Amino acid sequence: MATGRGSTGPTKRDRREEARETARRMREEAAKKAKRRKIIVQGSVIAGVVAVLAIIGVVIFTTVGNGGAGAANPKNMASGGILLTSPTTAVSTPAIPSGGQPTPTKMKLDGKTAHIQIWLDYQCPYCDQFETTNDDQIKQWLQDGTATLEVHPVAILDSVQNNNYSTRAGAAASCVANSQPDKFWDINSALFAKQPNEQTGTGLTNAEILSIFKDAGVSSKAITDCVNNQTYADFVTTMTKDASTNSQLKNPANNGFGTPTVFVNGERYQGGFTDASVFAAFTQAAVKDAGSGKTITFPTAK
Repeated sequence: MATGRGSTGPTKRDRREEARETARRMREEAAKKAKRRKIIVQGSVIAGVVAVLAIIGVVIFTTVGNGGAGAANPKNMASGGILLTSPTTAVSTPAIPSGGQPTPTKMKLDGKTAHIQIWLDYQCPYCDQFETTNDDQIKQWLQDGTATLEVHPVAILDSVQNNNYSTRAGAAASCVANSQPDKFWDINSALFAKQPNEQTGTGLTNAEILSIFKDAGVSSKAITDCVNNQTYADFVTTMTKDASTNSQLKNPANNGFGTPTVFVNGERYQGGFTDASVFAAFTQAAVKDAGSGKTITFPTAK
């Protein structure tokens, strides 16, 4: 007798089992596809990471490698700094040989001349304080012939925010030392007069640095190319490392190197930065303490 479904057709149970089997196969296939996608994505990510690491490796190699024997060094900075005997006169020296070491300056003591040496960072607010406070009197001493000034640009305040301004400004100043050394006093003062804010500033652009130089009377294709190409960035980096690891330049109060670091006739200045009379008194005492009739070298060669 007919049942109404047909004796050979699938039962309700059969259809349910078939649906379950179909669902299972679909889940398995979906899982396989997901696994394949995961493998492909992971492979792509790994390949991407390897590529990025390769690029980073090239950048690191290039950056670090350029600081070695092939790095360009400016003329008139054989000690790592430029030596001024007047506001408009710099001592001429050859560049540090490729892969060579700076040659510390020899100072003849005569009992009346202050040989001032300063390690500074153009982003350093304390350097700006020292510069602003003492600029006029140091300039007068240079004009009178009672002082010399040796300026060592270093970079300890580089950051992503300021676009490595310390290094860029130090390198730019080194361009002037190399090409127009007798204008170094002017651009040194001008850079501090336009110093960007350390906490919130993004650093001056190379174009802004060049504009400052132009206003100070320094403008040439050689300097423009030098600043834009950051020709002496590696020099500044090397001199910064040299200064920061030199035990003679470390502050005995904290055994660290900071800016400004100031010496007069080989004696460290540890006074404040906002009172010109304090530095003047220290300078007078340092000249007297150093005596006369001899030559000293500072820092002494390593």
